[in-house]
Amino acid sequence: MHIVPEREIASLMTRDAAFDAVEKVFAAMAAEDAYNFPVIREAIDHEDALYGFKGGFDRAGLTLGLKAGGYWPNNLEKFGHINHQSTVFLFDPDTGMVRAMVGGNLLTALRTAAASSVSIKHLARKDAKVMGMVGAGHQATFQLRAALEQREFEKVIGWNYHPEMLPNIEKVAAEAGVPFEAVELDGLAEADVIISITSTFAPTIMADHIAPGTHIACMGTDTKGKQEVEAALLARATVFTDEVAQSTSIGEAQHAIAAGLIAESDVHQIGAVINGTHPGRTSDNEITLFDGTGVGLQDLAVAARVVDLAIEKGVAIEVDF
Repeated sequence: MHIVPEREIASLMTRDAAFDAVEKVFAAMAAEDAYNFPVIREAIDHEDALYGFKGGFDRAGLTLGLKAGGYWPNNLEKFGHINHQSTVFLFDPDTGMVRAMVGGNLLTALRTAAASSVSIKHLARKDAKVMGMVGAGHQATFQLRAALEQREFEKVIGWNYHPEMLPNIEKVAAEAGVPFEAVELDGLAEADVIISITSTFAPTIMADHIAPGTHIACMGTDTKGKQEVEAALLARATVFTDEVAQSTSIGEAQHAIAAGLIAESDVHQIGAVINGTHPGRTSDNEITLFDGTGVGLQDLAVAARVVDLAIEKGVAIEVDF
């Protein structure tokens, strides 16, 4: 068995490698060559933590495994560790023997950013110039760095519940040589692409905040009850997701379906656009929305890639098991 510790991930995994791994696994899911297992997510009644498992099997990539972890809201304040903690376990699909254990914290950030970036590549207008961000926390910086690589953006605009955090994304924009402007929510109408990465249980972005032709990636809703955008926005948009079952049960589509504004059949897999079995955006005035709920196969794809890189560079720890 190989172990790739968290400390090695930053020197091994690039945004390009994460993008490629996530794009391929989305395509495999749409082709029914890969599937996710049911998600387990539980409040453990200790340290206010949520703990769970995401897993799956990619027949095309021969990747089998799970990610174990969750959210410990007191970590940073009490212990100096980040609040999201996870570890990925990979198994040999031919024998069931454990293949690898991989630190999952940075990989989770990279794969989440890669998912929204994949959606921008395949769904945003080619002439998109203004990038909008709703959210300015730790994950937002990963999202923005990846997004800025997908189009020739000339400006970044941003809004956050806590405006004092906006310098986090302003710094990323400055590193890319793109000017940044803080806006009110109604100022989002200027954006051609928007990424929302918040943890809210009430909509922040309303339908009338979004101009025709915008692509929006909703990356924060991954639990029943969470909601980043008004349900009416999904009725105005062509909706895509990583996995339909998750989008309709724990993603943004849960609210639009409950309100009777859309049906499950109105939610499409992003992998179908990648494979060419769905046309994706069909006009410059169309609003496209990607509901990124986060699937176990994303974690397995990036973990498998980093294990190969770690073995190649001689930094994987090999142990008998």
